[in-house]
Amino acid sequence: MKFCSNCGSSLSVRVPPGDTLQRHVCDACNTIHYQNPRMVVGCIAEWEDKILLCRRGIEPRYGLWTVPAGYMENGETTFDGAVRETLEEAHARVEIGALYALYNIPHISQVYILFRARLLDPAVRPGAETLEARLFAESDIPWEEIAFATVRNTLTHYFADRRQGKYSFHMGTIEPVKKR
Repeated sequence: MKFCSNCGSSLSVRVPPGDTLQRHVCDACNTIHYQNPRMVVGCIAEWEDKILLCRRGIEPRYGLWTVPAGYMENGETTFDGAVRETLEEAHARVEIGALYALYNIPHISQVYILFRARLLDPAVRPGAETLEARLFAESDIPWEEIAFATVRNTLTHYFADRRQGKYSFHMGTIEPVKKR
């Protein structure tokens, strides 16, 4: 950030009085511009023994597969966001179920919140940001083409839980891949 969205003046990075972290602070009106992690919400949408995956039509990870998920909007709940994202990405209507996974991704300032959900009908089709939307049996999951570690981890847990007949809540942290 370079300019204040309140008055248009220049910003500097400093620790404001009463705070412990550096923030963007307006040099003219002293407005503090907080930058907080972005919440990504989505779901594992189930139909019989299959789950819904969407092939991304946008960056990052264009062309790879993911569960329907995206950034929360202001004024919506995590449930509402997961329902909206599923509708936008796959024209799929869902009934949101239990919270299933939460992943912290501190190096990119994101938190993923994924629910289990029941597809209300199997008619899915790509949305504006999706190249393809399909239902997959476990044996057909394109594991080498999964877009994000959060999705790969969640699906691994999901299928293991399904084999055991009991779904548990999963939580973790995704660390950056270290380059050699």
